[in-house]
Amino acid sequence: MNKLPNEKRIQIVKSLVEGNSLRSISRMVGVSINTVTKLLEDVGAACLKYQDEYLVNLHLNKIQCDEIWSFVYAKEKNVPKEHKDEFGYGDVWTWTAIDAETKLVPCWMVGKRNVDDALSFIQNLESRLANRVQLTTDGHKAYLEAIDLAFGGKVDYAMLIKLYGNPEGPSGERRYSSGDCVRTEKKAILGHPNASDVSTSYVERQNLTMRMSMRRFTRLTNGFSKKVKNHVYALALHFMYYNFARAHKSLATPYFRSPAMAAGVADHIWKVEEIVDLLDK
Repeated sequence: MNKLPNEKRIQIVKSLVEGNSLRSISRMVGVSINTVTKLLEDVGAACLKYQDEYLVNLHLNKIQCDEIWSFVYAKEKNVPKEHKDEFGYGDVWTWTAIDAETKLVPCWMVGKRNVDDALSFIQNLESRLANRVQLTTDGHKAYLEAIDLAFGGKVDYAMLIKLYGNPEGPSGERRYSSGDCVRTEKKAILGHPNASDVSTSYVERQNLTMRMSMRRFTRLTNGFSKKVKNHVYALALHFMYYNFARAHKSLATPYFRSPAMAAGVADHIWKVEEIVDLLDK
């Protein structure tokens, strides 16, 4: 059986983490799109397994959570009748968490935006933490029950509720723009959260990084995932690169570090070659 040369595997993975589409990578590297897709599946599965095993017993302090929308197979309105209300067709949501100090993303999950998936996500987050944390979310009500059940009160939790005005300009220009934030409300839910640390700025910025780094998350795109499993693999590779192989500018003191280094999970900034090596390990 032919094996893809390691140099091409590295080139493909570098292109994937920089946000190129599968077809564009196929043309740039000179391989079939099936080869690119198969490598994404393999390296994504390896990244998923590695992070699941190593992002545990984390000593973090200030966690922010949010959800980001995308779609798989087709836009919700275009999903065929036989797949209506079937997960993996139409709208999907990616639940994300980030530590405001180390910038580490300890966990994420692809699912629906409901109470059951909120609970699964928060339980996963709680299982990875070694100490009590301050936790901030937006006003999504699914978090209330999920965090109470998962943490059992052993958390300092607050909601940051944002109220928006109507965006200005012609209706066509307003369609993909949120309104101006006219007011925020900090609401303590559990424990004793420090009001000055109640924020969702870092997790919202992480959502922007996802949209810029993966064409699958662009609002108007023809590069969306056709299968939900490939959507998950793309996310696994993205967060592996973000956590372990990308030096964060805010972590430059005393030297440039990745989020994994700042959190004590890694002792150096990974190279893409090391991510590719996970395939053989």
